[in-house]
Amino acid sequence: MRTNPISHRRLSGFWKWLSVLISIAMVLFYFYSAVVGTFPIQYHRGFYLLFTFILIFLYYPLKGRAEDRPNPTITDILLLMATVIICFYWIIQFSGFGERFGIETERDVIIGVMAIIVSMEAARRILGWGLVLLCILFCVYAYFGAEVPEIVSHHGFTANEIIVESFISTNGMFGILSHVLSSYVILFVFFGAFYHKSGAIRFLLDLPMALVGRSSGGAAKVAILTSALFGSISGSATLNTVSSGTFTIPLMKKSGFKPHVAGAIEPAASIGGMFLPPVMGAGGFIMAEMLEIPYSRIMAISLFPALVYFLSVFLMIHFEAGKNNLKGIADDEVPGILSVLRSGWYRCLPLAVITVLMVRGNSPGFAAFCATLTCILVSWGSRGTRMGFREIAEAIVTGSRQTLIVGATVGVVGIIVGMIELTGIGILISDLMITLSGTMTASLIIRLLIILLFVAVLSLALGLGLPVTATYLITIVLVAPLLLEIGVALVATHMVVYWFSQDSSITPPLSIPSTAGATIAGADPWKTGWTAFKFAKLLYLMPVLFSLVPGLLLDGSIEQVVVSFVSCILGTVAFTSLSQFFLIRRVGIGEWILLVPMTILLYWPTLTTTGIGAVLLLMLVFKQLKNGTPT
Repeated sequence: MRTNPISHRRLSGFWKWLSVLISIAMVLFYFYSAVVGTFPIQYHRGFYLLFTFILIFLYYPLKGRAEDRPNPTITDILLLMATVIICFYWIIQFSGFGERFGIETERDVIIGVMAIIVSMEAARRILGWGLVLLCILFCVYAYFGAEVPEIVSHHGFTANEIIVESFISTNGMFGILSHVLSSYVILFVFFGAFYHKSGAIRFLLDLPMALVGRSSGGAAKVAILTSALFGSISGSATLNTVSSGTFTIPLMKKSGFKPHVAGAIEPAASIGGMFLPPVMGAGGFIMAEMLEIPYSRIMAISLFPALVYFLSVFLMIHFEAGKNNLKGIADDEVPGILSVLRSGWYRCLPLAVITVLMVRGNSPGFAAFCATLTCILVSWGSRGTRMGFREIAEAIVTGSRQTLIVGATVGVVGIIVGMIELTGIGILISDLMITLSGTMTASLIIRLLIILLFVAVLSLALGLGLPVTATYLITIVLVAPLLLEIGVALVATHMVVYWFSQDSSITPPLSIPSTAGATIAGADPWKTGWTAFKFAKLLYLMPVLFSLVPGLLLDGSIEQVVVSFVSCILGTVAFTSLSQFFLIRRVGIGEWILLVPMTILLYWPTLTTTGIGAVLLLMLVFKQLKNGTPT
């Protein structure tokens, strides 16, 4: 996967107008589908690949810098024509595929080969070779299954069977990922582009500044709250880091934070935006689709863990500021909360609309449509942000380009998922890991921890070459049987994998958001990455809790859920204090040792353990307040 966002062409003349018209067609087609009624599956998914691949080949060159090739070349035009042929063939022949399943024609196979090649090239242009090579590896494994070591072998499949699974069936490139991206994700990406164009981002910066700017380490706390607000609609940790970090990172450096720390805080907080409703990136919609439950239920399940994550990062920063005696932002630089609310309260209306509609049970697409219209309305609250036809067109074009990052994965990831299902490698991995963990220990808890470590490492390894959405979808297909076999609930299984799928974004060596933060801060990317990892430790701890504490995901009685919530909050306070060697004041050795069992008790919630842990934590707080110095 590329470590830096690739630049796109600045199209001109005919090609510019073609890209604009395609972008407008994409918006109108899918918003119409969301509001009036969904088109048949072949049109809904077929046109998504058509729009996406055409825009990719228009905007991104075969090789070299986009600036050196301002307009499409002959190769690009040939790929555009191939895309049109492939997508219209699939749309027109959709019903015929079912009638002749198993006796595909030579033309079916030829078009299928074209589709696989075009999908790989689209992914390569934006994401590099990592995802393409993984796709090739899975196809080779499907073909030579009988030749690989017996432990992961299968009978092997013919080239025709691989092509059919990849192209003709609805398990491949026209499978669940294309459905989720076309039904939900692109609509929320367009909403984010309109929200940004409406001028609301200034309010998302001013509100946290007014709330926490004056407190100890206030600049970093502003970064956390801004990332939570912006990340809840952007669905991208990297975009979140770049967008809010250009303001918050220089502010943190000015307030006394070291460059690598300032560069690390923003990506550590930005990761949380992937977990926080209403928009959780493509993964949340994929989860809802695979679990066959309303997205509003995913929002409800995800809200508390996301807030706990932000609490952990907030406390990490609070303790970091306390250790280093860092002050808040100067009073004359902090706006008053009342003035911020008076001048910009209406900027929250699009977020309110999208949340209320989805909680009421409206479809995510309809909610995104209404919220997008609301963005246009609120933009007229200020003369400098009013959206006319020109600004609306600019938001549409920006949104369409932003959809290409995840859209580039649709064909290749669909092929990979198809090969996983075709070969049954997920079941093979499950049997292998259950056997291996069983030979290492008889303890179910230790076996679970071993398997969770395997899932974390697998998602990290995949994340080195794949976007987080692709990592989540591939990992869940591979390891869901394994986690279910060990006794993890189905919803918890998806939440475990979804959280772990973000680990490559914050864990060196890749850690693209950390690299972006380091670039803005002028710091060492490697040092920044490990510092971000330190602040984001809960990313690795929460999946363990999902597996062991059902109440965190609203699974259980009201009493169990309440105890789980209270215990998790107190446990996070103890855990961050343990990590930072600070509570009210610096923590002494004896106090630090006491925090270890305290954290374990609170993260293992029952009425008894929560009560004991809470009393111990309260005693430690009073002791530090009374003595003022650690023992």
